[in-house]
Amino acid sequence: MTLPLTVIVTTLAMAGHYFPALSPTARSWIELVLTIPIVFWAGWPFFVRWADSIRRLSPNMWTLIGTGVGAAFLYSLAATLVPGWFPAGFEAHGRIGVYYEAAAVIVSLTLLGQILELRARSQTSAAIKSLLGLAPKTARRIREDGSEEDVPLTHIHVGDILRVRPGEKVPVDGVVTEGGGRSSVDESMLTGEPVPVEKEPGSRLIGATINGAGSLVMRAEKVGAQTVLAQIVQMVAQAQRSRAPMQRMADVVSYWFVLVVLAIAVVTVIVWAFFGPEPRWTYALLNAVAVLIIACPCALGLATPMSIMVATGRGATSGILFRDAEAIEALRTIDTLIVDKTGTLTVGKPVFHSVAASPGYTEDEVLRLTASLDQGSEHPLAEAFVAEARTRGLRLSTPEGFESGTGIGVRGRVDGKPVALGNTALMQELGVDVAALGAAAEERRAQGASVVYVAVDGRATGLVAAADPVKDSTPEALRQLHDAGMRIVMATGDGLTTAQAVAKELGIDEVHGEVRPQDKVELVASLQAQGKKVAMAGDGINDAPALARADVGIAMGTGTDVAMNSGHVTLVKGDLRGIARARQLSQATVANMKQNLVFALIYNALGVPIAAGILYPAFGVLLSPVFAALAMSLSSVSVVFNALRLRKA
Repeated sequence: MTLPLTVIVTTLAMAGHYFPALSPTARSWIELVLTIPIVFWAGWPFFVRWADSIRRLSPNMWTLIGTGVGAAFLYSLAATLVPGWFPAGFEAHGRIGVYYEAAAVIVSLTLLGQILELRARSQTSAAIKSLLGLAPKTARRIREDGSEEDVPLTHIHVGDILRVRPGEKVPVDGVVTEGGGRSSVDESMLTGEPVPVEKEPGSRLIGATINGAGSLVMRAEKVGAQTVLAQIVQMVAQAQRSRAPMQRMADVVSYWFVLVVLAIAVVTVIVWAFFGPEPRWTYALLNAVAVLIIACPCALGLATPMSIMVATGRGATSGILFRDAEAIEALRTIDTLIVDKTGTLTVGKPVFHSVAASPGYTEDEVLRLTASLDQGSEHPLAEAFVAEARTRGLRLSTPEGFESGTGIGVRGRVDGKPVALGNTALMQELGVDVAALGAAAEERRAQGASVVYVAVDGRATGLVAAADPVKDSTPEALRQLHDAGMRIVMATGDGLTTAQAVAKELGIDEVHGEVRPQDKVELVASLQAQGKKVAMAGDGINDAPALARADVGIAMGTGTDVAMNSGHVTLVKGDLRGIARARQLSQATVANMKQNLVFALIYNALGVPIAAGILYPAFGVLLSPVFAALAMSLSSVSVVFNALRLRKA
């Protein structure tokens, strides 16, 4: 609506002498009538923000825009209503000079800049919109009688049995049931991994991923806000709303910059009013308004938020979730990475390796006691032992008084006897002598297997071992991180020999075995005390304290919710190669923010002196407030589009 009125006002101001039927006074009144709705309707929000900045003593871009528009309009209003107040030198072309077109154009161009900015911002949210669009609207539920029905996704509950037909989207997070079929699932939209993942009974499914050629039957385990997709959307939105440390610096710079600009505008008025050519006060007003408008720090205010919004969206489409802007900025400085072993370097699904028994016990009995107690544990090693016992057809007893010592083992009673399963630290805590099993334990650890001692009634009765295969992607990921100059440190609850065997295979720089959760926190603190910038990557509950303590905590998306909530960055697929990608994105984002800040500051540093009239004595060049408003809007749009380049990072 403002554009047609602005065009008319500008035409009358610039070419009014081509309309002889209109007297100069009539033109002033027409311009006034047409400018009032532009300034007081379309421009009213500007004045509200101007007043708010004054009330809060927090000068910003709206302080400059409001002051500039208000000064141009009020000066022109006075010249129209009471022209007799002005000296004869202010008269031009039969009337006192008015600058309604400056006020109108400034408002219209600022609105145009806001529209272009919002349009560009909407592109930065494309990642969230596309993620939200991934979720299917319905799911095919299998009733208890075997019949099937299509129901809205909001009607699906945990435990429902669902069918996913070929080519359909997986409705919610869950697991393929026994006899639920086999298929390949495209998870690229959430993990960034283009290769479809084979699914079979027991495999986990992520909502919104696309089923391949086979039919699957699944059991719903997470619905609504608990699904991976919902958590991704929430984390991306949270990160886009957060503020980077560099943004806080920009805010401080912007605050003082506005105060300096206001001072320059005052000086401009004084210099032109007392030392400029006639009409002095006209030049003084126009140049002061031009200073206020061109110095508007909106480009400075956009410099870092736009980069953060684009970067978080780009990361989400690659399976990398940043919790906040500070994580993006900090990741590029990391020089030391601490990694857990199980579930981070390895698949996280150990398979049974072997069992050894002390005199007086058989291997089956040791395995039976282990599996009986481990029925109450969710640890991957426990699942491997229970699965092997059931494969052998061993009769398992119901454990009593189950207790978990996070990171060192478990205790309880089996068949009325106290049983303890754990590493050397737990055995020492309980006063159990495991020296007789030392050779058998070291032999298995040298093969990369994790060893769990078994004690009954305070006496060592044997050990069980499980091997956790290294992820196929781990060697390449560690090579990329080493190439980036990072030192890799392994900290695991497994025995030192096992840890060293895995570390040797992968070329890890430093190894710590049999560490407890508090030991990992102390390790992080120790490295930080040495001046290192430390990242911690893990997936379990026992990793959560260290993830929170590290400069950047990196949680595996395949791990526990506690780990994900403690981390600053989440790798949806749990692939360490994502750390190298995230670090590259961090470097590109910070570089982009610096480019925007430098661009905005240089623009203002050059524009303000020109607007003040520094070139006038030598070249007779002045900058109209109209062109100052156009330049201000274009500078903001330029910053936005520079940030959008990160979508291709």
